Amino acid sequence: MGAQQVAERFAELYGAEPEGVWAAPGRVNLIGEHTDYNDGFVMPFALPHRAVAAVSRRTDGVLRLHSADIDGGIVELSLDALTPGSDENWTAYPAGVVWVLREAGHAVTGADVHLSSTVPTGAGLSSSAALEVVIALALNDLYELGLPRWKLARLCQRAENVYVGAPTGIMDQTASACCEQGHALFLDTRDLSQQQIPFDLAAEGLRLLVVDTQVKHAHSGGEYGKRRAGCEKGAALLGVDALRDVPYDGLDAALARLGDEEEVVRLVRHVVTEDHRVERVVGLLRAGDTRAIGPVLTEGHASLRDDFRISCPELDLVVDTALGAGALGARMTGGGFGGSAIVLTEAAEVDTLTKAIEEAFAAAGFTAPRVFEAVPSAGAGRLV
Repeated sequence: MGAQQVAERFAELYGAEPEGVWAAPGRVNLIGEHTDYNDGFVMPFALPHRAVAAVSRRTDGVLRLHSADIDGGIVELSLDALTPGSDENWTAYPAGVVWVLREAGHAVTGADVHLSSTVPTGAGLSSSAALEVVIALALNDLYELGLPRWKLARLCQRAENVYVGAPTGIMDQTASACCEQGHALFLDTRDLSQQQIPFDLAAEGLRLLVVDTQVKHAHSGGEYGKRRAGCEKGAALLGVDALRDVPYDGLDAALARLGDEEEVVRLVRHVVTEDHRVERVVGLLRAGDTRAIGPVLTEGHASLRDDFRISCPELDLVVDTALGAGALGARMTGGGFGGSAIVLTEAAEVDTLTKAIEEAFAAAGFTAPRVFEAVPSAGAGRLV
């Protein structure tokens, strides 16, 4: 739904034109999975799929929310009653942003909101971060809070961690807020320093496909939290602040120090090697050798499958089928336990690969996947 349609629907719902319309995208993570909450490196880029919000201020301490994508009417909430963990519905994401802004001392006195999103939910493409960032950006503008993009991302992460209760890292919100068109974002999640790395696949005759397996996941579920806790245990056993501090060339020695902590060994090995993979991909892209990142992506999938153990049969089938049909590289992307995979391919092979993946899913009796091209797109911004 475009900006004009969202604005018109807002007027129908609330009886007045909105003060503005904003958009924030979902993201695909090219490389760097489960490194963000370990103070490591990530490399996402924004998708053209986005959450769009028409918003106006209120002065009476009331937040009214409506979604074009979810059945139901306007949800009305009192700002004074917003409490972490009190809402298990979609409204927790925008409400959490309002809560975290007020907790940080910003004088947000209410809002009317109408939302529409084209970011697939549960697909590992950061639909929740897009929802959070679009609300944060709108309120930042309307209330003239003057917060920089990186700070908005940090506040949105806190909203998801504390208010919603999902232990996600900082990558998703930063990607939605800060990515630039035609670039991948090389982000150091420790200090939030950013480098925009040119990533123009079309110019090189390449495409990156997203394959949504239609297997839904939920980050607030237990398995994601267990991985994070295991990583924190590994850092504590190794005497470092975060696994980011374990050097790649010292990995074997570090793993030996962990002894018989088999599960922790696997988690540490993934995080340290994944950080190194991000640095390798950055180096290859800077050198103009985009095709050479394919095998690095595939290495990342093997690590997520075997060490972090967050893949699933559908994700593995995408990767195996794509590689067998001639893809340059493939891996799962996102938090895992379902969601999406990415496939790097020559442009001329898109149809062949898509058909092979669809046929493989049919033969396995899986729900048909959704396949689309990922085009590095702009981050969040005001539309009207």
